[in-house]
Amino acid sequence: MRVPGSSCRTSTGPVRVDRLGTVDYLAAWEIQRAHNTARRDGTGPDVLMLLEHPSVYTAGRRTPPEDRPTDGTPVVDVDRGGRITWHGPGQLVGYPIVELTRPLDVVDFVRRLEEALIAVVTGLGVPGAGRVKGRSGVWLPAGGGRPERKVAAIGVRVQGGVTLHGFALNCEPDLTAFDRIVPCGITDAGVTSLSVELGRAVGVADVLDATAHAMVAALDGGLPVAEHPVAVAAPAEAAGLAGLAGLDLRLHPSLR
Repeated sequence: MRVPGSSCRTSTGPVRVDRLGTVDYLAAWEIQRAHNTARRDGTGPDVLMLLEHPSVYTAGRRTPPEDRPTDGTPVVDVDRGGRITWHGPGQLVGYPIVELTRPLDVVDFVRRLEEALIAVVTGLGVPGAGRVKGRSGVWLPAGGGRPERKVAAIGVRVQGGVTLHGFALNCEPDLTAFDRIVPCGITDAGVTSLSVELGRAVGVADVLDATAHAMVAALDGGLPVAEHPVAVAAPAEAAGLAGLAGLDLRLHPSLR
């Protein structure tokens, strides 16, 4: 872990924030790699890409066959960490392409992304956002007949000291897209969105500015990483709730 208040970036220049709208996944992947190459060559700045994707499933390097869709739905295999997930409309995706300070501390980088997203989720009025031990991303605590549930996912890669891939924050997506897969390889917890948790529509545009500000602050040390432990259901309780997770966490039609 870096010294609190310190930057994880080698550059002292600003992070360029690109708000790109909706971009096909493979096209965005090409843009990421171009930024990564430029940053490693010293010809480009640190960049934060903020966008949405058309509906797509992507599988990280640790994805086993049993996590994939069983109905033949296409999957894009990518070089990030983690397992399979879904991206689509109503989900804010962010790709920070930054050169990290040495010695490389990828765990610290992931914790900074989580910290930024925790700040965004909390700032919207969702209580209890934090981390589940041993799992990346941003989680909400078990309670009220629901298991712990993920509102934001993270999967990254570092190439030549420069980051690739990033995070996905569920704003108002159709959560039934997660039914075809085992999201992030997790079978004993749920997936949720800001709209579900707040009971009102929260779109990507509603969180763009806050996310950009929090991400830059976290990367540069202005938003220090803090402990945000999330309570999880006991094993017996989690088993009883597993069948209810999908029922409880669907997006209400009025919010689509």
